[in-house]
Amino acid sequence: MTLKRKLYIVVFGTDTKLGKRFDVVLLYLILTSVLAIIFESIPELGSNYAAVFLYIELFFTAIFSIEYLLRIWISPKPLKYIFSFWGGVDFVSILPSYLILLIPGIHFLAAIRSLRLLRIFRIIKLVRFLTEANSLKRALVSSFYKISTFLFTILAIVVIMGTIMYVVEGAENGFTSIPQSIYWAIITITTVGYGDIVPLTVIGKVISSVVMLIGYAIIAVPTGIFTVEIAKAGNERKKCELCKHDNETNANYCNKCGKPLANV
Repeated sequence: MTLKRKLYIVVFGTDTKLGKRFDVVLLYLILTSVLAIIFESIPELGSNYAAVFLYIELFFTAIFSIEYLLRIWISPKPLKYIFSFWGGVDFVSILPSYLILLIPGIHFLAAIRSLRLLRIFRIIKLVRFLTEANSLKRALVSSFYKISTFLFTILAIVVIMGTIMYVVEGAENGFTSIPQSIYWAIITITTVGYGDIVPLTVIGKVISSVVMLIGYAIIAVPTGIFTVEIAKAGNERKKCELCKHDNETNANYCNKCGKPLANV
């Protein structure tokens, strides 16, 4: 196996021990760099330790630049990586630092580096709660049709209820248009209740009470659908023959011992 291939497995893969460690180190570097930006925004710290923050910024810029160039070098299709979503995130995360050096007064753009925190979702096998990320994804995909149908039903309900309230209450009570009334129906059925629009007539209050009861009833529906799909997705695992550890279905290597997993 060539050096580029080995590095590719480590840098782009999260289902090997070395790949997981690489992403863990990278994650801590990202978090530290973002914290440095946050602390530098505090006037007392930014003015008293300006030189320290500058050196910290230069250090992280160098690290992330090397990582970005490394990913381009080891990628089988460099242009595909460069113009991919994650390639764009990597580029945008280092671009502000170079702009800061060239154009004074735009240091706030360095906060764009926080976009790199999106990479945390790639480390799905880092700890137990991230191990379930793929299960959540499969559950969402599996329940998409059912939840979409449910949401369209709710949309129909709020449109109907909003229109009825527009007719019953009228503009003099704050229901100046059907969209405004639909907004009232949404905040009522979701039990948010800002209170900026309230019914004043007896019929309006009765309708409002019905909408509130519907709101309590519908909360459990998507929760139940999603829970069932999570239970189904949670049962799908690849068991390592060596250490008997359960891995995600799309894993190629055991994230505990590193042994290649059989494709099942």
